[in-house]
Amino acid sequence: MKLLKHNIIAIALLSCTVGVAQQLPQFTQYMYNTISINPAYAGSREALSVVALHRSQWVGFKGGPITQTLSIHTPLRNDRIGVGLSFIEDDLGPQNFTYLYGDFSYSIPTGTDGKLAFGLKAGFTQFSFDADFRLDIDNQNDALIFGTEDRWAPNIGAGLYWSTNKVYASISAPRILNNDANNANDFEALDRISYYFTAGGIIDINKNFKYKPSVLIKATNGAPVSYDLTSSVLFREKVWLGGTYRINEQTAAYGFYGGFQISRQLLAGYAYEKPTSELRRFTTGTHEIILRYEFKFLSSKLKSPRYF
Repeated sequence: MKLLKHNIIAIALLSCTVGVAQQLPQFTQYMYNTISINPAYAGSREALSVVALHRSQWVGFKGGPITQTLSIHTPLRNDRIGVGLSFIEDDLGPQNFTYLYGDFSYSIPTGTDGKLAFGLKAGFTQFSFDADFRLDIDNQNDALIFGTEDRWAPNIGAGLYWSTNKVYASISAPRILNNDANNANDFEALDRISYYFTAGGIIDINKNFKYKPSVLIKATNGAPVSYDLTSSVLFREKVWLGGTYRINEQTAAYGFYGGFQISRQLLAGYAYEKPTSELRRFTTGTHEIILRYEFKFLSSKLKSPRYF
């Protein structure tokens, strides 16, 4: 039982070198949840945008990560400025992480239809173990458990986001400070810096179909570089269907995603993902649901549909 608990922790953290390296959660539908990793995205939708996401990872595997996010962002009257608020609840077995961050962006025009936005993120990360896990008799002398404090820790992040009507690219580091949650001296429990690069575009096939490729590269200090490759087809601006493949030095996963633009304001999407490692024998896969609602009170300013 004790070994199983440690395996859950090890698999959830996916990194253990000189200490415990906590990483931000990953998302299959990252292209619709960019605000969670890049503050420069705030206000880029040219409307008040609310995004909710639920992710159940490795369903069937006891202690598999469960992540929920809620974000809201909007441009201000000075449409060069965007502001937002992001909330993430990430439960990895007995460990619980809560992220609450505010976002600010300032954009400048580039070319005929491009914009370059600079973003800052600031807020707090809360960490805790489940109370019954700490009280378990098997864990009473465990330095990993009792050497790691429940705490709220401040952090900051930054990012750049460039976009036109047809392409986009961004780079960000949503948490820059290396906070240590350990109160002992035998190991470190650090917030590792993760760097994200994303890019994508929209290509017209004909009047009914559009092709949307995208990529996300994630590099975390002390962990393998991760590559997310996605490709989808958009039909009549309403329905999309695509595939995704994630790979790093240790493992890989494949899946599909799709959704429907229910109305001009409401979008709903679903994604399924399956690992290719030995973990596939213990799980039926990962499920992710996303909803986005936008208040188009700034619609008079929209020059074209927003694909990103």
